[in-house]
Amino acid sequence: MRNTLRRRFWIETPIAIVTSILFVITLVRRDWIEIVFGVDPDNHSGALEWLIIGGLLIVAITLFTLASYEWRRARIAIS
Repeated sequence: MRNTLRRRFWIETPIAIVTSILFVITLVRRDWIEIVFGVDPDNHSGALEWLIIGGLLIVAITLFTLASYEWRRARIAIS
């Protein structure tokens, strides 16, 4: 199975995992951006954080979906 998975799967899966982790971190602790980068682009309104949460969620779902297609393709190739 491992040999039939394309490189695309091995790129999509870790990026999806990292994106999901960042999504959860941003959802739980929205001010991490200000802490890490030392800037407050939205003056504590939270608008930027909600945009980031939405974007991370969309990216994570898309990448997990694409990786699952690759996984299924590889399983069919083995059969």
